Amino acid sequence: MPVYASVLDLIGDTPIVDVSELSPNRSVRLLAKLEGQNPAGSVKDRIALAMVREAEADGTLTPGRTIIEPSSGNTGIALAMIARVRGYHLKVVLPENVSVERRQALEVFGAEIISSPGDEGSNGAVRMAHRLADENPDWLFLYQYANEANPRAHYETTGPEILRDVPEITHFVAGLGTSGTLMGVGAYLKEQRPDVKVLAVEPPSGELVQGLRSLDDGYVPPVFEKWGGYDLLDGKRIVRPRESIEYTRRLAAECGIFAGLSAGAALAGAVRVASRIEADPNAGIVATVVFVVCDGGWKYLSTGAWTADPDEVAENIEQLIVF
Repeated sequence: MPVYASVLDLIGDTPIVDVSELSPNRSVRLLAKLEGQNPAGSVKDRIALAMVREAEADGTLTPGRTIIEPSSGNTGIALAMIARVRGYHLKVVLPENVSVERRQALEVFGAEIISSPGDEGSNGAVRMAHRLADENPDWLFLYQYANEANPRAHYETTGPEILRDVPEITHFVAGLGTSGTLMGVGAYLKEQRPDVKVLAVEPPSGELVQGLRSLDDGYVPPVFEKWGGYDLLDGKRIVRPRESIEYTRRLAAECGIFAGLSAGAALAGAVRVASRIEADPNAGIVATVVFVVCDGGWKYLSTGAWTADPDEVAENIEQLIVF
């Protein structure tokens, strides 16, 4: 194994694990891409590094400049780690009701936290970041929801990794948040294998599944529209909060994978995809579904997701932003 020059060189090239024991269909394999193996613990390491590198390359990010970004968790943590390594000061606009693990992780990497009203959620943090960036033009606002480096990072790294490791892939399933993973991976897979189905997982309108958004709630991420999301997607699977908790627990209990709540939602969506594929006991495996495990479970421990009553957890996380 090589010696790496920097922890940043560990971002990407994450493993894929077979979790077909969770498949409801013996003819369908389920494979989990473990993005929690990135050094800051989530899929957002990829886009944070891509946004910083692109800003450095085009001259908008120069030594000593301050970065500001709204986040309720993973992107902020990834940026904080990268900013510490690269020597930038990071200000994170953070809803005051995020889980304690996320706030502590940001503090570990030296990020400055600017609190936004908890009842306004992540959208309120975005609005405050926009205002502060306008008031302080010397700060750099990367804005992951509209930054082209977000989906491009997945087009250039995550998608090729998946096709390299699973050339037999037939379906790709991921949660819909900023939509960067779906757009980047989906665009790459469709170019290389037009028959691969790309499916989004989202909560019902008005309900909260941590880390995911419903397009029906009215906010469509700019990168979703720029990358032709409505044409790219082959469908959506709706997952409710309690289902995400149940499948997160199953990942740990049956596969030994300690993952975040959005991973449970992605697994639930993948299971639904598998259940709709016609089984053929004489043909063996007829489909291979790859889904994204966005992060590890440690940032969710304070929710009681693995220990408390699932209905109580589902109710409590409506009041606590943990992604």
